[in-house]
Amino acid sequence: MQQGRQQVNEQIGFAPTTTTMILRALSRFPDRQAFVWNGGSLTYSAVRDLIAGLQSGMVSAGLKTGDVVALLSANSAETWCAGIAAQALGLLITWLHPLGSLADHLAVVEDIGATALIVDPKTHGQRGADLAAAAAHQLKLTFAMGRAEFGCDLLSAARAAGAVTPVDLTNINERAIVNYTGGTTGKSKGAVRTHRALVASAQSVAAEFGLPETPRYLAAAPITHVSGSFVLPSLARGGTVHLLKGFDPDEFLTTIAREKINVTMMVPTMIYVMLDHPKLGAIDISSLELLLYGASPMSPTRLVEGLERIGPIFAQLYGQTECYPVSLLGKADHDDRRPELFASCGFPLASCTVSLLDENNQPVRPGEAGEICVRATQAMEGYWKRPEQTAETFAGGWLHTGDIARADERGYLYIVDRKKDMIVSGGFNIFPREVEDVLSSHPDVAMASVIGIPHPKWGEAVTALVVPKPGKQPDAESLIDLVKQRKGGTHAPKQIEFVDSLPLTAVGKVDKKVLRSKYWAGQERQVG
Repeated sequence: MQQGRQQVNEQIGFAPTTTTMILRALSRFPDRQAFVWNGGSLTYSAVRDLIAGLQSGMVSAGLKTGDVVALLSANSAETWCAGIAAQALGLLITWLHPLGSLADHLAVVEDIGATALIVDPKTHGQRGADLAAAAAHQLKLTFAMGRAEFGCDLLSAARAAGAVTPVDLTNINERAIVNYTGGTTGKSKGAVRTHRALVASAQSVAAEFGLPETPRYLAAAPITHVSGSFVLPSLARGGTVHLLKGFDPDEFLTTIAREKINVTMMVPTMIYVMLDHPKLGAIDISSLELLLYGASPMSPTRLVEGLERIGPIFAQLYGQTECYPVSLLGKADHDDRRPELFASCGFPLASCTVSLLDENNQPVRPGEAGEICVRATQAMEGYWKRPEQTAETFAGGWLHTGDIARADERGYLYIVDRKKDMIVSGGFNIFPREVEDVLSSHPDVAMASVIGIPHPKWGEAVTALVVPKPGKQPDAESLIDLVKQRKGGTHAPKQIEFVDSLPLTAVGKVDKKVLRSKYWAGQERQVG
């Protein structure tokens, strides 16, 4: 018995990885459509063949186990296949954000020590050339997914390989990917995740997110990031992934109607744009069964508007680059009989242990705010080459998310704000999220962001930047009075600026670093 158990334990490292699961799904549903996009499609068998051909091209060019590959593309089935092909060969990969700057991309390539670069020239031709030139001292191989002067044509190499079979050299305990953070509170960091973590993440999504039996998933947000977490669960169910190069509300709505899309994932800013789009009520999107949203907080008022105009199909996911997913506010939780839940980020998933801890890593008392701290298999291994920050993030054996939250009597989490976004004014701690929710409840407000700016007396003064709804012009004093009535004078903005739009990070979050830079130039902001 003991010997048998030992033999099983020795084989644990060879448990199925996400690449194993993908290749199995591709073999199981050979004739179904795996990916569809404007102007093209790939069946499951064609995707499997393409992965095999890309692997052949990579090996022939000299890539080998242990190499580090950076990939850059908008939503592309072919480049997604290149990422899977590289991972299945035992390579470590990182995805460069398709909306990032050249400086951002170069910083990641240099930080991770990438020796190979794969770029889709159809969407990033000039960037690929610039990046290849800037990182020439480091890169040994540069590939293009098609013809391009800056790199070898990997697609042509895949076609020339002929009939080959994909290989899977993965080990569940080895590193699979380095995901770089959005950098909303500082310099972007690389979160290292093993194959085991990716499997746990995919299984959590498949088991708890309520996906349709046969998903017809529409990806407008980059599948290189959180939107991509629904690709494997969709393929495992024999579904189809529909790809858009980016988010255009008209194209998005039209695609849902034409393709009978039944599930999609959006960030709140995308939902706001869709709600304000004049065609929303004129296009039939009744095929939608599940609209997942996440990546940043959503205004409860605008959520109610979405439920009324689109239907009871909303579900909120919560997680971060360092650990995804953590909690879910499912469709059943979006119940107008319990409107207080609209401000919640959900209930911890079965795969996560969550605790709200104070500054001393001790659990806070019921009802008090504390930092969301997590233990989960899907958590990162640590930050790439940042041992001190890794140790700080995992202080006390918990992954510290940096999000401050309260829990209700059932355990539902209510994020108050990011720890580093908290405003300290006159000795009072003010969480911008609470003020933003009040401002967004005004019928003339589309979006609002609240920051603290330097003040000689109070330390920081609450300042709001407000985007009015189209054709509306709310009054600043009435908005200030609204916050006073709901939250009190301490939370009321000292000033309000009306703006046409708010700066967003590459993942669709409001970039408060950019907002604060105007006021804090030359000064150091102290954060808790």
